[in-house]
Amino acid sequence: MNKKVEFFFDLGSPTSYLAYTQLPKICAQTGSQLVYQPMLLGGVFKTTGNASPISVPAKGRYMLQDLARFAQRYQVQLNFNPHFPINTLLLMRATTGVQMHLPERFIDFIDCLFRALWVDKRNLNDAASVAQVLEQGGFDPQQILDLSNAEDVKTALRNNTEQALQRGVFGAPSMFVGEELFFGQDRLDFVREALSK
Repeated sequence: MNKKVEFFFDLGSPTSYLAYTQLPKICAQTGSQLVYQPMLLGGVFKTTGNASPISVPAKGRYMLQDLARFAQRYQVQLNFNPHFPINTLLLMRATTGVQMHLPERFIDFIDCLFRALWVDKRNLNDAASVAQVLEQGGFDPQQILDLSNAEDVKTALRNNTEQALQRGVFGAPSMFVGEELFFGQDRLDFVREALSK
C-alpha cells in the first residue's frame, strides 16, 4: 500500500467531520493509507488571514445549507453545533497526545469527539462537558488532560500546524496526495481520483 492521503484536520471544523466520515471508505476502496494529521485551525487562520465562512453572514447561511446537503449525500448525521466556534486548542492537543501515546485508541478518541461536536451538539468549550464526553467514551479525563499539557505533545501540534502552513494549507480539511493539495470535504472526488491513478 504505497498510496496515501494525508488528512489535516481540526475537530472544530464541521467540514473536517464530514471528510472524516468518508475518507476511510475512499482509502479502503482505492487500497490507500489514511494518515491523520491533527493541526490547530486557529493558528492556520491567524497566519494566513483566513477566517471561518460563518463570519460572513451570507456565506455562513449558505454553508449551513451546503453542510446539510452533503450530510444527506453521505448518509451521515450532522447537527450544526450551537456553541460554534469551538476553541479547540486543548482538544487538538489531546488528539495529538492520544495519537502519540495511545495510538490504539486514536480512532475511538476522534470519533468520540467528532460525534460529540457534530451529532450531539455538546459544548466542548466547557471543561465539565469535555470530561463527561470523555468518560462516556471510555476515556480517563485526567489522563487526557495530562497528555494535553505534555510538552512533547504541544510541540508536536505546533510542528504539525507549521508543516501544514509550509505546504500551503489555509483551512480545514486539507488533504494531500503526494504534494497535491485538495481543500474541503467537497473535493473528495478529486482525492479519490488521485488515489485511483
